[in-house]
Amino acid sequence: MTINVRFLDMPTSETMTAYITDKLNNLGRKYDWVISANASIEKRNDPKGKGKVCKMELSLPGPRIFAESDEKNYELSVKEALKDVETQLKKRKEVYKTY
Repeated sequence: MTINVRFLDMPTSETMTAYITDKLNNLGRKYDWVISANASIEKRNDPKGKGKVCKMELSLPGPRIFAESDEKNYELSVKEALKDVETQLKKRKEVYKTY
């Protein structure tokens, strides 16, 4: 599985890149039909105090899976997006058939 991590409007973080790569590799081992993953971390101006955004897009047979999370810190945002992606993968696996 190919993994791309991008940081938009902020400096790159090796720790966050390693964390995201590790978690996505775990998903790739569990769901071996995932082809690639793109993750982007960005900061938005939000008056409510949130604004740390994580977007994840997985490429696999059929439609792509996308999740976005906006939280008060980057770690929570990544965890929420990973949880959403895994929920969608579980649903897809139930209807996924190999011929």
